Amino acid sequence: MPQHKSPMKRMKTDKKRAARNNYVKRTIKTLAKEMTTLTTGEEKENMLSQLYSQLDKAAKKGVIHQRTASRRKARLAAAFNKSKA
Repeated sequence: MPQHKSPMKRMKTDKKRAARNNYVKRTIKTLAKEMTTLTTGEEKENMLSQLYSQLDKAAKKGVIHQRTASRRKARLAAAFNKSKA
């Protein structure tokens, strides 16, 4: 346990940021799983746009890397197109 003020504050902020990052990551995973269970094409399309938005926001905030977001978007789009066809 730190003895000085600065490291104590750092621990608190790290804990808050980790919680926020985990929330964002969990949300993305949940939306991706929901998209695979949906049956209608229109619902999937809406879910895909929501996922794109969440991935872009996460990449912008630095929760995930920009290339990771792009890769996941590409894989989701491929899965969407495969199910559509």
